[in-house]
Amino acid sequence: MVSPAVFLLMLFFVIPVVLTFALAFTNARLVSPVPAQFTGLQNFRTLLDDPEFYKSLRNTFYFAAVIVPLQGGLALVLALLVNAKIKGVNFFRTIYFIPVVTSMVVVSIMWTFLYQRTGLINHLISQLTFGHVHGPDWLNNPSTAMPAIILMSVWQGVGFHMIIWLAGLQTIPKDLYEAADIDGATRWVRFWYVTWPGLRATRTFVLITITIAAFGLFTQVNVMTQGGPLDSTSTVIYQALRTGYAQQQIGYASVISLAFFVLVLAVSLVQRFLTREKD
Repeated sequence: MVSPAVFLLMLFFVIPVVLTFALAFTNARLVSPVPAQFTGLQNFRTLLDDPEFYKSLRNTFYFAAVIVPLQGGLALVLALLVNAKIKGVNFFRTIYFIPVVTSMVVVSIMWTFLYQRTGLINHLISQLTFGHVHGPDWLNNPSTAMPAIILMSVWQGVGFHMIIWLAGLQTIPKDLYEAADIDGATRWVRFWYVTWPGLRATRTFVLITITIAAFGLFTQVNVMTQGGPLDSTSTVIYQALRTGYAQQQIGYASVISLAFFVLVLAVSLVQRFLTREKD
């Protein structure tokens, strides 16, 4: 009964992982008449001396460090707003969730047009400032390209984590809020001593899922900037795929993938340790 699942797991996870480890020690190319040769730790030494990898690593950490608290916090605020039992709240839940079910490729293309020098965003900036301020060419400026991708990514993904927060809010017993009201607690006190502790498991899940998704940034970069300008938006995943497919250096791309795997695993373990339940 479990054989179909085991077969798919072997095909799409176990075999690729084993191949990644094996190819990391070779000079394998994607298309080459020359057989791959064992090169030992040469690819790892190349990785340690690769300035592009370190730039991609910094960009990845920058994206994750900004988007994790921003998207998680905004999603919690939206969840608190739509958790109220008022007429029409389901409409707002639907509106906030629509970007989540829209393809990231479609969203990236749409926002690429919005970010153009003559796009809607710059037009709004010019109108709101009565023509005194003109927006930059967002995706072609190294100082604004990554913030632009962050803004778009938050808009697209905040609805999903809003639903997760909302599910967590609805598991908190109502008796705790009634007791807090009897004691005369303010809204902030109720949130800090009732809501926030009650979301312990939920915030651990939200934190880890946002972080893993942030480290896996690829689609937005591939569609909107192709890693530019001046590698200001290149990430570890984007560099690995560009190295493996565009440059056909499968061996070196495998090493980058292993570095990414270790990175995500380490960050996830640290987050899990920091958010563990303490006696």
